[in-house]
This record gives sequence, C-alpha cells and structure tokens, in this order.
Amino acid sequence: MNASDRERLINKFDHQMLPILFEDEQLVVIDKPAGLLVHRTQQAYGEDENALIQLRDQLGNWVAPVHRLDRATSGCLLFAKNEQVLPSLKALFMDRAIVKRYLCIVRGIPAQSEGLIDYPLTSERSGKLQEAQSKYRVLRESEQPFDSTGRYPTSRYSLLEVELLTGRTHQIRRHMAHIRHYILGDRKHGDNKQNTYFENHFGLQNLLLHSWKLNFTPPYSTNPIQLVCPPPAHFLSTASLLGWNLNELR
Repeated sequence: MNASDRERLINKFDHQMLPILFEDEQLVVIDKPAGLLVHRTQQAYGEDENALIQLRDQLGNWVAPVHRLDRATSGCLLFAKNEQVLPSLKALFMDRAIVKRYLCIVRGIPAQSEGLIDYPLTSERSGKLQEAQSKYRVLRESEQPFDSTGRYPTSRYSLLEVELLTGRTHQIRRHMAHIRHYILGDRKHGDNKQNTYFENHFGLQNLLLHSWKLNFTPPYSTNPIQLVCPPPAHFLSTASLLGWNLNELR
C-alpha cells in the first residue's frame, strides 16, 4: 500500500464512531466496518487505524478483541473491557459456546439447501492441517440474465447463512472456495473473472461476507446475549441487484 492509499484509508475511518451493538461493564460488541483492521498486524505495517485503537479512544477504556474478523469482513466483533474477563470470554470460543453466524453471497447454488463442510485447513502459521467445520444454509437464490464468467448465458447466485463451528483463518472463504461457491469480492480465494465483472459493471469493491449474528451467555451472567447486525450498504445493494430484500431476513 502506497502513501496516498494509506492516507485515504486513514481519512475514511478518522473520527468515525464505531456502532455499538451491545455494551455492559465487562464487554462491548461493535459493528466493524469493512476495510478496518481489528488491530495492528505485521502484514499492514505502518497503518495506525484499527478497531482496537478507535474503540479504546471512543470509550476511554482499555479493550481487547476476543476474536478476529478479516479486514474485509464487516459485522459483529466482541471486545473485553478488562483483563480479568478476557480469558473467560476467549474460553467460550474455545468451548464452542459462542454461536457465530455469517451472511455471504456466493457464485452458484449449492446442490443441497443446507450442509456441513468438514474440510481441514492448513494453518498459515505452523503449516499443519487443522480440523475445520462450517455449517451453511441457503437463504436466497437468484439467476441473472448476464454472463459474469464468459462460460454460460446466465449467472446464478446464492445468499448463504454460515455458522462457524471452528475458527480458522479465512475459514468461510476457504471452505466456499473448496466447494466452488466462491464469495463475491474475495480477491484471495474467489473467482477473479466474476470479481472483475461485478467491479466493472456494478462497482463492487468489497468482500460480500458479513458477521451477522452473535449469540452467547457471558461467563458472569445467566442472561443470554443475542445480537443481530444488519448488513452494510454495499452488501444490501448487491443483494438488491440480485432481487433480494434483506430487510425480511430473521
């Protein structure tokens, strides 16, 4: 990323209040915008803008992310507000006691309306295979009178709800690529011909993957937290293009 690109990115998020979906004395859940880092990374060396810093400054309070979202992914992101509760919140993820559901728009229509993708993924750190499971459910289908790949007279798409049963790097993106239902806008694991078509014809520049629902019971309470985060404008506009009204989703 060159200096001008970095400046545009910083200006994009500068002084922007992060939408808060839930907050109490122990934790806070935000709606992370697409394109915003969760925290500093070696891959984005020199970029100072990230959700951790913005939320810390916004609340005037120490915060730490309990889990991660890809930079390009929008939606529910959980932070601890003190060091004491952080380990127990992370343990909920390790014990699969937090339900995470995502929305994504993919190429094609799966043969089954719902299913389990049980396909190990290689760790980017260790290089070892790790178990990885994702459950999916088809919410909407569409067939459009244009050819986005240069092979067929029409193009078909699906809106999927995906529940993560494990939490591997780029898991949903890699699992969708494995079953050849590539997520629109995925530059690393997706279909480049289709990405280019949607960018040139419809101006799509975002990954269509959104952290939609987060359900869990915090370790210090018996009251469950059930959160729904509406998809961002770029997601809704593409859905509308495909004939879907996502305001009807529950």
